[in-house]
Amino acid sequence: MRQNGRMTRYIALLRGINVGGINIKMAALADTVRTLGHTDVTTVLASGNVVFSSDQTDTAVLKTGLERALTDAFGYEAWVVLLGRTDLAAAVDAYPFDERDGWHSYVMFGSDPARLDELMVAAPDLNPADERIQQGDAVLYWQVRREVGIKSPFSTMAAKARFKSSTTNRNLRTLHKILDLPA
Repeated sequence: MRQNGRMTRYIALLRGINVGGINIKMAALADTVRTLGHTDVTTVLASGNVVFSSDQTDTAVLKTGLERALTDAFGYEAWVVLLGRTDLAAAVDAYPFDERDGWHSYVMFGSDPARLDELMVAAPDLNPADERIQQGDAVLYWQVRREVGIKSPFSTMAAKARFKSSTTNRNLRTLHKILDLPA
């Protein structure tokens, strides 16, 4: 798939790196992506955000290749949510909550839409004074008070093993940094 005569820009969101003992240097991560033949590789922050160009049109093949290369290179079971830049921009533009002081704003992405649906259905009755969640187009939007953070009911549920291989979330500020990169 080429966009305007160029290769397609992709964003790979890796789950679970540089937390919990899986430490990967961003330069090594970028080099691994380049070894697959992808170009214009850039990492954003140290939380597993890789932006790159590829002439690969089959995103399932692309995702599988990235996961295999990362697993082989870094010795952990890699999970990647792969997005096109346009899809990421649409998800960010549709963020439904107003920014609030003392709150964190997140977008949860999934490579398996059924898992996102399961999270939405299984979400406990959230206390709107602490956190709120809304379903979007192939994403979940989540906003949580900083004091509650990762101890919130939704965060605890989303961290369960059954969601690890197909979901990851990113702070809205991080997503803006990704989108600020040249297209």
